Amino acid sequence: MSCFSVVEGLSLLDLGVSPYSGAIFHETPLIIYLFHFLIDYAELVFMITDALTAVALYFAIQDFNKVVFKKQKLLLELDQYAPDVAELIRTPMEMRYIPLKVALFYLLNPYTILSCVAKSTCAINNTLIAFFILTTIKGSAFLSAIFLALATYQSLYPITLFVPGLLYLLQRQYIPVKVKSKAFWIFSWEYAMMYVGSLVVIVCLSFFLLSSWDFIPAVYGFILSVPDLTPNIGLFWYFFAEMFEHFSLFFVCVFQINVFFYTVPLAIKLKEHPIFFMFIQIAIISIFKSYPTVGDVALYMAFFPVWNHLYR
Repeated sequence: MSCFSVVEGLSLLDLGVSPYSGAIFHETPLIIYLFHFLIDYAELVFMITDALTAVALYFAIQDFNKVVFKKQKLLLELDQYAPDVAELIRTPMEMRYIPLKVALFYLLNPYTILSCVAKSTCAINNTLIAFFILTTIKGSAFLSAIFLALATYQSLYPITLFVPGLLYLLQRQYIPVKVKSKAFWIFSWEYAMMYVGSLVVIVCLSFFLLSSWDFIPAVYGFILSVPDLTPNIGLFWYFFAEMFEHFSLFFVCVFQINVFFYTVPLAIKLKEHPIFFMFIQIAIISIFKSYPTVGDVALYMAFFPVWNHLYR
């Protein structure tokens, strides 16, 4: 969503009219109230959000690499690696520069720059996801749940990151992912309650700001029903522009399910590698979300250096 639509929403709000009464504004209430105070500094806001995203990714990958290196060192001492994977072993010097590469991959990516110049609110969503990743890797379940709730509130699709986030926190707590494990169910329930509770608080705050639930169909209904078929980098607009009207509801459901469907098989296959699972899920979101932008692509591309040893 462009900052120009936010300006339109602000104009309606200043006139005492609901910003969701038209067909242009589809952002969340917290965004419109944020820019109510910062609209004159919009360019600076988007530059700062991109910088914060890069910083969060830097520290997230730095901590992740420490965990990976300890595990790699232990497996080397136990001689658990096959001889033919020696070239895939990462050196301390190589791992030292990976966080910097990730930050630079994000900041210097032309897609990030384009998104910033266009003043796309996707940058704010990227920042929330980056801080969700950081707090998850740091092991803070409470902050992880809050940032995931904020990201979900902003664009809905990050709800699929709940599973990889939970798997990583379980791994960090040394809790086995087993159905019969009591500790597994207790921690999962606690994390789910923190996430749902945070989301409920944010949604209720939005209601108190607007004294209306108009934002729910205007924001989330707009995302799920895909009424706007303006060309973009996504898949939806092309398929539905060519489709007969009476088939559209069925295929909207099919397309939307794609984002959520892959979570289950990925969770089964990658339960021992939740950060890689998270990366794959972010990429899936950027491909299958109804209104993707180049900023969505920039976020998952930033993670390429983390697994560059796999290309050798």
